[in-house]
Amino acid sequence: MLQTPGFHHLHLNSVDPDAAIDFYVRQFPSTSKTSWGGFPALKSPTNVLILFSKVDAPPPNSPQTAIWHFGWHVRDSRQSLDVYKARPDVAHFPLYTSDAGGTVLISSETWPAGDALGLTRAEIADAKAKGAQPIRERGFAYLQGPDGAIVEYLGNFPAERMNHVHMFQDHPFCAQLWYRKHLDAQPIAGRAGPSSMTEADCQVPRGPEPSWPAMERHGLYRTPRAAVTFDDVMLTWYARQDDAPLIGTRGQLYDHVALSVTDLDAWVAKLSGEGVTLLEPPYRLGDTRAAMIEGPSREAIELVEIK
Repeated sequence: MLQTPGFHHLHLNSVDPDAAIDFYVRQFPSTSKTSWGGFPALKSPTNVLILFSKVDAPPPNSPQTAIWHFGWHVRDSRQSLDVYKARPDVAHFPLYTSDAGGTVLISSETWPAGDALGLTRAEIADAKAKGAQPIRERGFAYLQGPDGAIVEYLGNFPAERMNHVHMFQDHPFCAQLWYRKHLDAQPIAGRAGPSSMTEADCQVPRGPEPSWPAMERHGLYRTPRAAVTFDDVMLTWYARQDDAPLIGTRGQLYDHVALSVTDLDAWVAKLSGEGVTLLEPPYRLGDTRAAMIEGPSREAIELVEIK
């Protein structure tokens, strides 16, 4: 039995890593500047890292890869928004409230959606007819990070920390099965397919209706959705939003995610035996070793040996 991997880091490409790290430290005061494995890094309080590689030209963030954005829990998202609005170096991604136009800066300024993250056209019409009012508490919002990064913050939570990487997958439930089978990932309650689902029937079609609020005027398809955790960081998925295939993450703005393992050779042997694509065989990484595999929608996953 191999020990379940932990979440180690998200790796970004940046034209100015030091400036990027300084930006994040200003916006998220629980973080600090550090270095790891020879890379400049941002450290979140639960020892989660964001590593940066310096590149000569702005890193591409299109066409779309499997990695969409990353995000933080904050103590009070509306209070954070007020703070960010007063800072000239912070720009925001507005959220459209419908495909008719109109935007807000935080989700709690639009119609309440209960446990859902958004409403379809019909649900919005129903909310209007009933005179529903914004709850103006908590909510999610997005700021523009360095190099064009999309950074979500949401609250209210007891402590600030990086808590998720939001991704697209060709088939979210199939991805969840893949991560459970190959990497022993833990599923998230309420974001899993039926317990009887197998690789033979996991390709659930994308839902027919987009919902709002969303960063795109045409809305966001939020079903099906699935998620897993490594330590206390969640990888959460929606289906890809159009018919264009997701491209590989290497060399893009969000280059890869990294998981920690205690026995790299054993993991490489296991995954190779299971037919998982090995992008790079074991190599030196700072004072340790790592290998790179490919996930189900061409996302690069680094396995970092931490004894």
